[in-house]
Amino acid sequence: MSDIFGGDVNVDALAQDLHTIRDYLRWATSRFLEAELFYGHGTDSAWDEAVHLVLQALYLPLDIDNRILDARLTHLERQKVIKWVYRRVVDRVPLPYLTKTAWFAGMKFYVDQRVIVPRSPIGELIRNEFEPWVNHHNVERVLDLCTGSGCIGIAAAHVFPDAEVVLSDISEDALEVAKRNIKQHDMEQRVTAVQSDLFANLAGQKFDLIISNPPYVDMNDLASMPQEYLKEPALALGSGDDGLDITRKILVDALDYLNEGGVLIVEVGNSQYALQEAFQSVPFTWLNFEDGGDGVFLLTYDELKTYRSIFTEGYQDAR
Repeated sequence: MSDIFGGDVNVDALAQDLHTIRDYLRWATSRFLEAELFYGHGTDSAWDEAVHLVLQALYLPLDIDNRILDARLTHLERQKVIKWVYRRVVDRVPLPYLTKTAWFAGMKFYVDQRVIVPRSPIGELIRNEFEPWVNHHNVERVLDLCTGSGCIGIAAAHVFPDAEVVLSDISEDALEVAKRNIKQHDMEQRVTAVQSDLFANLAGQKFDLIISNPPYVDMNDLASMPQEYLKEPALALGSGDDGLDITRKILVDALDYLNEGGVLIVEVGNSQYALQEAFQSVPFTWLNFEDGGDGVFLLTYDELKTYRSIFTEGYQDAR
């Protein structure tokens, strides 16, 4: 194993120098600062990243009693922490891929490198039960389009306890992760996973709410992304020169799968400005988030119907 300082590192020898949880928290923080890591998958500093990595490697809660920090680790535990730090620093593997855990809308989900790490501001919308945009009494069927890990749809299922939820993704690998999360949250009776290229395998189905966090990264942003993001599946990130290839298709087809009175919610991130430029006459409702994040729009059934010809023309012109 190459040393993060250069040369070779002997894991066993390093484990002899570091003994307690406190030792490993300090050491990991120093290594993260030295490596100038990028934080964007659940933490925002070297210290927080170290706390999450070390404690989760040891199966300890994040609200650990400070008196336990001086507990000595077994040799195997020391080796595990060192190897995780190595993978985080040298390989730039995002922390949730090491822990196999991510939190979204206050809920715990399984993740691995078959799916992107959940970080959508839609989580705040779900925690607020979609108010004031969605009438709970009118929601019987929900679609999470481009679902990835399934976090958006599964979290929405908690908000709408009587609704049927469909998780759809083109990636069979991603759907395996989503199915694992369906089982983890005991949602097998109401949440199903369907392999589909957008709406292709959903013919005849109608929904009261369609939520999508599709690939939306444009070519420039994709080329300049930190290494950590490049560990995520490329299929779930890029979407053409302006990041809107998939979103344009959703805007054209969503009306056919939405019930009257229904709502479409889509995240497009930084591609928000390209979308506004492409469809200047469309009154997108851009949602605001107290916890940060932007680039999420809402359109009603009536708005999709009114502007469908514009969406169709824009989709055809962009091809």
